[in-house]
Amino acid sequence: MAGSPLGPTGERAEQYQGKVTPYVIITCIVAAIGGSLFGYDVGISGGVTSMDEFLRKFFYTVYLNKNRAKENNYCKYNNQGLAAFTSSLYLSGLVASIVASAVTKKHGRRWSIICGGISFLIGAVLNASAVNLSMLLLGRIMLGVGIGFGNQAVPLYLSEMAPTNLRGGLNMLFQLATTLGIFTANMINFGTDKIHPWGWRLSLGLAAAPAFLMTIGGTFLPETPNSLIERGSIQKGRKVLEKIRGTKNVDAEFEDIVDASTLANAVKHPFREILKRRNRPQLVMAIFMPMFQILTGINAILFYAPVLFGSMGFKGNASLYSSALTGAVLALSTLVSMGVVDRWGRRVLLISGGIQMILCQITAATILGLKFGNDKELSKGFSITVVTTICLFVAAFGWSWGPLGWTVPSEIFPLQTRSAAQSITVAVNLLFTFIIAQSFLSLLCALKFGFFLFFSGWIVIMTIFVYVFLPETKGVPLEEMVHLWEKHWFWKKFVAD
Repeated sequence: MAGSPLGPTGERAEQYQGKVTPYVIITCIVAAIGGSLFGYDVGISGGVTSMDEFLRKFFYTVYLNKNRAKENNYCKYNNQGLAAFTSSLYLSGLVASIVASAVTKKHGRRWSIICGGISFLIGAVLNASAVNLSMLLLGRIMLGVGIGFGNQAVPLYLSEMAPTNLRGGLNMLFQLATTLGIFTANMINFGTDKIHPWGWRLSLGLAAAPAFLMTIGGTFLPETPNSLIERGSIQKGRKVLEKIRGTKNVDAEFEDIVDASTLANAVKHPFREILKRRNRPQLVMAIFMPMFQILTGINAILFYAPVLFGSMGFKGNASLYSSALTGAVLALSTLVSMGVVDRWGRRVLLISGGIQMILCQITAATILGLKFGNDKELSKGFSITVVTTICLFVAAFGWSWGPLGWTVPSEIFPLQTRSAAQSITVAVNLLFTFIIAQSFLSLLCALKFGFFLFFSGWIVIMTIFVYVFLPETKGVPLEEMVHLWEKHWFWKKFVAD
């Protein structure tokens, strides 16, 4: 079979051997802790920004608005400084993810995971001890650096360590850790809300726990065989491959990785390489998958769940209860996805999840539009219906775009552009997370119930996009993924040699 500039020398996936070893499960679980950093922050931010002591110290105007009886329900939290507290992290993470690409390629996935843990640890300490807004924002920026490195390296690490037939499920450990981080943060907020006046410090400071685990765990993790071979440690890479596959007979997979590494090392400028026409389909996915994941509106709901439910008239603890419930639903639905993704495939989950999310968004918008106004509160019955609808929306996201928004981009790129491409994925994800975080409170104030319709429109677009342009990646080895694009009705004209 003739060599191709696009990928390994041929399709030999059926020759891959090996089993799921306890070693690969343990390493993937330790690496996936990186996801809990992202999740903990998403969950903790919304709870802390609805705590009176925190608002009184840093955002006094919001504190006054929150406690005014006649304030417009949709606009009581609208403050750009408060939005900056949440969104500054994602802007710094965006920049850090580009830097992380070079570290991940030159020094390996493991070192990026360790760097992410240390940065997040520093950020947690700064936030917990903050005495003014500048110190608070500096802490958020360090947390962002940690997330930029972690989100860049961990999905790649999981994709490269996992056996082909279980790559989807093991890669989703990252999203599972994210959802468990969100749920844990919600539970912690529920407890610290009762601790006056320093409960918010405890909430922010406990982010140091997953950061510590990620840093220590990272020092014991093996490097991936793909990264070792790419950086010239061919025999060491083979030994790690034999260990994680539980067999000496890894010739086919080893040869694919060596072929891919030869091509990777011939590429001196991976970001320039990724812009070439033959890499167009992967580049489109690296941009649109993370963009669409955020435009489902999930982060708007998870960031500000206590604020959102508070705006709907839920009193005090009720809003924290409701957001804890959505966190639990997200974690459970991700477990469902892990169980079926390598049997049903990526496309089925993305399309069916999209349809369910559209129906939920329209239902919530209809109820809020008809029954909820500037100075009205929802009745108990309608409040329960809205929370149920939001939980069904979160469940659909949890088994579709939540995990697969990370899994699909991390598995479709050839080795020569994989690290750079993952940086693009993370940067786009964090850019749109930043935009939504910074604008959501203003959007809620301006669009009112229409913000649900705004996001449902985007979900219609992304569901059509998946149906038309995304090939099924289930069961396809990483280093043979290029053959999918060669066979796709639309993309084959771009990748034809």
